[in-house]
Amino acid sequence: MSRLLETHQRIDQALREEQRRRRPDPTRTSQLKKLKLRVKDILYRMTRTSAQV
Repeated sequence: MSRLLETHQRIDQALREEQRRRRPDPTRTSQLKKLKLRVKDILYRMTRTSAQV
C-alpha cells in the first residue's frame, strides 16, 4: 500500500508541474488526472477491504 501512496504522490507532483508550465499539454494533464484517480480508487478499495476484515 505504501508503494501506491508513493505512486499517487509522484503522479500528483507531475500533474502540478505540468499545470505550472507556460503551456500545459491538455492530453498529458488529462492522462495524469485519470491515472491519479485510478490509483486513488485502488487505495480506497484496499482500505475498505482491510477495514471490513
